[in-house]
Amino acid sequence: MPKTINVLFLAAEAEPFIKVGGLGDVAGSLPRALRALSNEDIKLDVRLVLPYHPAVKADNLKPLGMFSLVRGAAEIQVEAFETVLHGMPVYFIGGEPIRANGSVYSLDANLDAEKYAFFSFAALELSRQINWEPDVIHGNDWHTALSMYASLTKRWEEGSRHVASVLTLHNLPFMGPNVSEIVESYGLKLAQTDLPDWARVMPLPLGLWASDAIVAVSPTYGKEILTQEYGCGLDEFLRSRGESVSGILNGLDTTSFNPADDTALGVNFDINTLEKRAANKGLLQERLGLPREPETPLLAMVSRMDVQKGVDLVFAALKNMKKSNWQAIILGTGDPKLEEAAMKLQELFPERVKVETRYDAGLARQIYAGSDMFLMPSRYEPCGLSQMISMRYGCVPIVRAAGGLNDTVIHNKTGFVFEKIHHMSLVAAINSAFKVYAEREQWQTIQRAGMAQDLSWESSAKKYLELYQSIIKS
Repeated sequence: MPKTINVLFLAAEAEPFIKVGGLGDVAGSLPRALRALSNEDIKLDVRLVLPYHPAVKADNLKPLGMFSLVRGAAEIQVEAFETVLHGMPVYFIGGEPIRANGSVYSLDANLDAEKYAFFSFAALELSRQINWEPDVIHGNDWHTALSMYASLTKRWEEGSRHVASVLTLHNLPFMGPNVSEIVESYGLKLAQTDLPDWARVMPLPLGLWASDAIVAVSPTYGKEILTQEYGCGLDEFLRSRGESVSGILNGLDTTSFNPADDTALGVNFDINTLEKRAANKGLLQERLGLPREPETPLLAMVSRMDVQKGVDLVFAALKNMKKSNWQAIILGTGDPKLEEAAMKLQELFPERVKVETRYDAGLARQIYAGSDMFLMPSRYEPCGLSQMISMRYGCVPIVRAAGGLNDTVIHNKTGFVFEKIHHMSLVAAINSAFKVYAEREQWQTIQRAGMAQDLSWESSAKKYLELYQSIIKS
């Protein structure tokens, strides 16, 4: 009989049920990749738990039952539902704190605090209700961090069995609001911790403190969070937990992102039929009203309009390159000031720059498949998926050496990497790319090297399995 490891995997969002950002991609893919590692020696019974947001889309959802959590002098009803995704049980937690906040993430910190504290505590209780004991609780970001904290403090109080815990950090600066009153209202005490004073009342730091393992979403980000620059005030605490901190690169859903059969593309291609790719460039130029110039380098950016993403560096760099021959496509929405700056750039270069300030997944795929170079000059980037997608589609990335960008793009081999957060450093990297682009064979070598990389979830899932095994033993 194979040894079974039960994993309770918690997230605020997951494809295909609901997705706001990159976490949705990860939580939709990693649990299934883990289950796929099961063999005759080991079985991974990974079960996904999500909040039942009003916007969730789930087929064949079955009521699992109701139970209650004690909060102060009252009881809050928890509604549990179940469905199956490719053989994996998926549970949804419903209740008034989740219904009270219609969106996945609210601008009201208090609403989010109530919602995700309720979700975290209810998810732990769910495993008892279905008589299924996890060996590992795997949480993601601050929204699920209180599960780790509650699991540890209850074990201390009740003397229950050790359940190993992993907290994956997708974005350290987002730590959640003050939850001290909420935590205590659910009957949990705030423990004496070695966290900074200000952090002892926030979900993410409490979860980090309670977890057996802390995983950043790339090896470089795992090192960056130990520094003052990227540690958000927790660097000293994280360094004290050094042996527990690691970085495991997120993977890519290579079945979904596959230029060989992507239905969004005008012409499909793969690494062996790279010559077919050129047709997508012409179709993209035509769709967006750019002159159909096959030899002109076509730059692209698909991004949230955010200073973190270095969008402003792209605008400044392109203004500095008036004398060069290029075209650029920018797709994204976000900060109104950056959207306005993007439109001004289009006004400055009406025959060269096309800006679409909206979310359009189909157009994004056409941009990856038709553009020559992908710009990602992030100020910080815990992992990043866009550079992986661009390489998969033969679009050569130009990135800053931050976080997961540094781990996935090799300078002059699979893309172009620059260090300094300055638009002239980006200009220099783009000019380096232009020189290679002029040498067709050398350019195609870089394209193929990027396309040939194994960016799938399998290798990342194996590293998580090794981590689970080490913390269960300890």
